[in-house]
Order: sequence, then structure tokens, then C-alpha cells
Amino acid sequence: MSSEFPEWRQYLCRACGLIYDEEQGDPDSGLAPGTRFEDIPDDWECPLCGVTKTDFELFEKPVVTVIEQTENFSSEPGIVVVGAGLSGWAAVEAIRQLDQQVPITLVSACQGDIYHKPELSVAISRGLDKAALIKETGIDAARRLGVQLMSATFVVGITPELHQLRTTRGSLTYTTLVLAQGAKPALPKQLPPSLCWRVNDLTSWSGMQQALAKGPQKIAIVGAGMIGCEIAEDFIRAGHQVALLDRNEFPLAGLLPPLASKRLAENLTRLGVDYRGEDEITGITELSNGQKQICFKQGDALEVDQVLAATGLMTDNRIARHAGLDFEQGIQVDPNTLQTSEPDIYALGDCISIQGTPCRFIEPIKHQAKSIAHAILEQDASDYKHSAPVIRLKTRSLPLVMNGLPVAGVKWTLIYEDAETLIMEQEVENHIVAHLKLGSGSQTQAA
Repeated sequence: MSSEFPEWRQYLCRACGLIYDEEQGDPDSGLAPGTRFEDIPDDWECPLCGVTKTDFELFEKPVVTVIEQTENFSSEPGIVVVGAGLSGWAAVEAIRQLDQQVPITLVSACQGDIYHKPELSVAISRGLDKAALIKETGIDAARRLGVQLMSATFVVGITPELHQLRTTRGSLTYTTLVLAQGAKPALPKQLPPSLCWRVNDLTSWSGMQQALAKGPQKIAIVGAGMIGCEIAEDFIRAGHQVALLDRNEFPLAGLLPPLASKRLAENLTRLGVDYRGEDEITGITELSNGQKQICFKQGDALEVDQVLAATGLMTDNRIARHAGLDFEQGIQVDPNTLQTSEPDIYALGDCISIQGTPCRFIEPIKHQAKSIAHAILEQDASDYKHSAPVIRLKTRSLPLVMNGLPVAGVKWTLIYEDAETLIMEQEVENHIVAHLKLGSGSQTQAA
């Protein structure tokens, strides 16, 4: 090991949160274990979101001195965080950086282990299992941050006027409540839950990974959105046969202009994906041999070993509505403070909506957490500045980057096109609202 750098360093992708570890390298893209960051070629791309090394920064895990975690949960009111995904732990980290003593309780339906959720859509082809994906166990993170972790605990209800959170392990009194409950897969009635995998969390993904470890299989992915397209490529790279099914003629039809959507479909087909657009599923049944039969409105059928539902996400509204929180496609929050309609309840991540639009992106989470931490602890104002995050499709063969959110019904303008690259823009009242680049070619031609 170099004497100049006695320890291995880690670098954080500012776009998607991936951590490049010098000790582990990135063998999939030709970086052997032990490759120092400064030795990485300038054109190397983040294996998750496709940005270059200039979008990485040195990552140093915050070191905080905290109160010792007690064996028994404290009855003293404090900050209660619901959800131990990226958003929940981000909120805890942000609070701890400002206050090392305030009591924090983290309530989680799972074990609270920390993992990088975007990796799930590319993990099969990289040969990763559950153990490899976990960056830190929930127990270790709770001990490091002085958090009382209530794992395997479900929220039953919230009584704002009493500042009380009711759970399957009893009631908690809070001074401030932070909701980071995430979102769950939206499963149409035609897709029986018992016959379809969903990969919105590590536990579900792990079950699917174990099923696929038996060898190459026939897999149907229902839904050609971002997750469906990413996982389709991942499964193909891992040696499986993949059929990608969608109601629309081409993938990502609700986001991309037809020219880009068609090019994406053609690329998936070249990889070996059997893309089936304009197919409407009427039902799925399990056959005597264990295979699943998918029936279509047109009368035909498809038999596969596994079915994966990638049909979008929805926020469970039950708890929020019973608590009287404003809800519109998510828990409504103030766009600057992330406060809900109740003064001492905040929310962030996949479960929220801002001005009626869900906010289900990784990039804003750390900024949301920082804003909430400052508000809760009455520190100097750190208002959240909400803006449309950069959308990145992690299909390595044909990456996609979109800045801004397109407006439905507005015409797209073709800026540049060749065999490798497609660049388009959408303009409203002389203002560019969306810029799309599909492919890995240079954009200099469009300048």
C-alpha cells in the first residue's frame, strides 16, 4: 500500500450516492481492487448512474460522540423517525451532526440494515448477494449514532394532539416525528402478490436473488419503466431469458418522446430482451410444473419461471389519513421546510409529495434530511430548495440522462442524432424545461 495514502479511501457519487471503495475497486468496469481514485481514467463512469469521476467527492463518514445506547428503550420524549431506509438513516445522521445528545428512536419494519437501494437493479449481473449489499447492520449503525432501534416494529397509528406514535411494540411519545416510510410497489389486481416478485427493498430482492441462483431461467418483467428496463438488462447480463411487458408500444412512454423511447426498445431487443409492447395482461396462474402462465387480452399466453412486477410505486395513505395529514399522491409537505400539515411532524423521501407531485429520487434525500434536522433543532435556517433532480437510467448499454421534468403535450425538439447518441430538448415560453441525452456519445456536436 502506498505510504502516501496509508488507508484506503472512499469516494461518494454526488448524483446517486454510490460509494467507490479503493480497496474493492470496480472490477466490472476494469478497475482492479486497490485502484486509487486518482489513477481512475477520466472517462470512467459511475456503474450506477453514469456520471464521470468529476462528480465524485471524498467520503468521510461523520464521527460523532453520542450518548451510550441503553438496553431498555427510554420513555423520555425525543425525536422519533419512522423508516430505516436511506431517508430514515439520512435524517438520523443529519440530526446527530447537529446534536449528539438528543434522544432519537428509529422505528423500522425490517432489521434496519443500511444498503444502497439503487444497487438492487444492477446487483444480479454483478454477482452480489444480500450480505455484499449491506454496508452496515442496523444494530451497528444504531450503536454508532446512539439511536434506540426498534426493528421488526410496525406503526399502527399516530395521534398528533397527544404527540403519540402507536406501534406493535407499544406507544411512543415524541417531541418531533419524522416520517420516512418510503413507498410500496403498486400491484394491479391482475398480478397476484403470491406469484410476483417485487424488488423495492432488500428482503424482497434477496428472495428473488435466491430463486434465480438455481441457474438460467425464463423471467417476465411486467412494466417497462425505469426499474423494469434496468433490471431487464441486468438479468440478460446474468444469463437469463427476459420478456419485458408493457401496455405502451415502447418503454418509458410516459417520460420520453417517442423517438427516444423507440431507440431504447431497439437497444433492449439487441441485447436479447423480448420486448412486448401494447400487451395487456388479464391474469397469472401457477402451473403444475411450478411455472407461471401469463394470459393476455389478445388470447395468447406466456409461460415463465419467474414474474417480476415493476409497475410503479405508491405511498400507503392509511396512517397519514387517519392522523389527519394532508395527502395527495404522498404525504404533502411544505416545499421549503418539509413539514407536514401538523407542526411537529416532518416527512422526506419516497413517501412525500411536493405540490401534488411525488418526490421519489435519491439525489434530494440528503438535502431534505439537512433541512429537517435544522428545523427540528432550531438551528440556523437551512431551507430545502426543491428542484427537478437529474434522472438517470442505469442501462449500461444505452445510458439516459434527463435534466428537468418534461411537460405532457409539449413538443420535443431534436438537437442531435447519430448512431450512438440522441439529444432532445423541450421548451416552454422560451425556457428549456427538459434536456434529454440518450447514449454515451459526446455532446459536443450539439453545442
